[in-house]
Amino acid sequence: MTKKIGLIIGSTRPSRISPSIATWLQQNVAHDGLTIDLIDLATINLPFLDEAAMPSDNQYELAHTKQWSALIQGYDAFILLFPQYNWGYPAPLKNALDTLYWEWRGKPVSLVSYGGHGGFQAALGMQLVVRGLKMPIMTNNLRIDLKKDALDENGQFKNTDDALAPYAFSAQQLGAEFAHILAD
Repeated sequence: MTKKIGLIIGSTRPSRISPSIATWLQQNVAHDGLTIDLIDLATINLPFLDEAAMPSDNQYELAHTKQWSALIQGYDAFILLFPQYNWGYPAPLKNALDTLYWEWRGKPVSLVSYGGHGGFQAALGMQLVVRGLKMPIMTNNLRIDLKKDALDENGQFKNTDDALAPYAFSAQQLGAEFAHILAD
């Protein structure tokens, strides 16, 4: 049976580079028995924590929360892709996680951060968040170092495959780890 992995694009900035990283990850994490879907928070556009009840109460009243819950429940595991902003992770990603609670529990997660120094500090902070949600963290988590010479004048990759080639083996290992952990 095919297992579904949701690859959540955690940046919503108009000039973000994350869609190209996400597409590259989707191709390089690919493994038999896995389906990897892109979930773009810029498209989902969740309001900031507007439910009256706590997410742990599982009493959703608003249509957008119910839709988000249904979407997340359909996945067996997740990849969170996010940049580092001032040593932290983007607020829309934290909001998307905090909007729900039970839907995340027990689902394996890989943290893929990026930035001038690989997003290490943001990944450290996000580890605390996903542990609080009771999500087991995968062994393979990528820290993508954005090199200035690989980017054009708009901050986009000149060639995505070339820029991300050093991370291809780790991405393939992540796919193998997901396949192993999610095997029936």
